[in-house]
Amino acid sequence: MNSVKFYDNAEDETIKYAVIAARYKGKWVFCKHKSRNTYEIPGGHREAGENVLDTAKRELYEETGAVEFDIEPICIYKVDDYGMLYYANIQKFTDLPDFEMESVHFFDDLPDNLTHPSIQPALFKRAKQFLRTKK
Repeated sequence: MNSVKFYDNAEDETIKYAVIAARYKGKWVFCKHKSRNTYEIPGGHREAGENVLDTAKRELYEETGAVEFDIEPICIYKVDDYGMLYYANIQKFTDLPDFEMESVHFFDDLPDNLTHPSIQPALFKRAKQFLRTKK
């Protein structure tokens, strides 16, 4: 079982991932990978020289087709490596790009069948807490 820890800050160059808890019309947005039958929160690896916010925007588009959205950082997390957790409110999608994701799904809450069940629930819980503080 992977343990997720949360941080207020970390050295920028140590942040290797961006994960984006996203909502669209009041529903949580999850992706389904082409080679798996599970759901995951959009996100992925930071490219060399890429700003982590740009990573989040790129991954959100690549994994969901989101083209109009507001995005903001929630916190830094660490499992094996550091990552940045973001929240995005999506206003508009385009066709899903032909990368690794097969489809996009919308849920009222965290789905049961998760790709990373030891990590995603903690990130999702933190995103829900963040959203509650915004209201």
